[in-house]
Amino acid sequence: MDLGLVEKVAIVNGGSQGIGYAIAHLLAEEGARVAVTARRQAALQSAAERIRGETGGEIIAIQGDIRQAIDCERIVAETAAGLGRLDILVNNDGAPPLGASLDFDDAAWQRALEQNLLSVVRMSRPAVPLMRRAGGGSILNITALSMLQPISGFGLSVASWAGVMGLAKTLSLELAADRITVNTLCPGLIDTPRLQLVTRQSGQAMQDLAAEIPLGRLGQPEDIAAIATFLVSPRGSYITGATLQIDGGLLRSLR
Repeated sequence: MDLGLVEKVAIVNGGSQGIGYAIAHLLAEEGARVAVTARRQAALQSAAERIRGETGGEIIAIQGDIRQAIDCERIVAETAAGLGRLDILVNNDGAPPLGASLDFDDAAWQRALEQNLLSVVRMSRPAVPLMRRAGGGSILNITALSMLQPISGFGLSVASWAGVMGLAKTLSLELAADRITVNTLCPGLIDTPRLQLVTRQSGQAMQDLAAEIPLGRLGQPEDIAAIATFLVSPRGSYITGATLQIDGGLLRSLR
């Protein structure tokens, strides 16, 4: 299936590893031109070179910290200057620390909001005018299944991502007339550096986590990338305001 992504321009935050890297790689395979961002310059440059070498795509690397308002503005501006337009924004990053919710002070809560919620606002604000100029576009937010099925110790993430879900639904209404879709993905247990860190901290084994999943395996970053790439493509342009779990059947509710 031709997804209609040739020559589209995308920003993928957190593109140096894990889910972000997989999304950027698949978008490039489909013919999109991609700006990948991350905080660590060396890892970002290495990822960009791998994607470029494996796909032949046009990839630019923009180092930045999306927890900082000035970096969000700069990432969008440099993408527009380097690639000429913007059609797709993938808001993706790591996650705040784990711990009991009430043990975190105001500074920790503020950092979590900067990372997970305000980064989406600050990236979307300059991106939307460029999408309007292009005749439409897509904003996709990557959160986690814990947003829908909270887990003890994940309060910083759950609360800030719940704000992202509310924002995304509101933006989907406000931007529909501009042909800009806004959706949110909630990955389940995905084999990424983040999950490996969580299992080390909790003392759980990866195989024990896999046993909890009805499909019997952990997800791979490519599983998320496949859905993400469809949603941000013209083929997915009738889907907006959606919150979709990709979890191998792990979510137990009927929602």
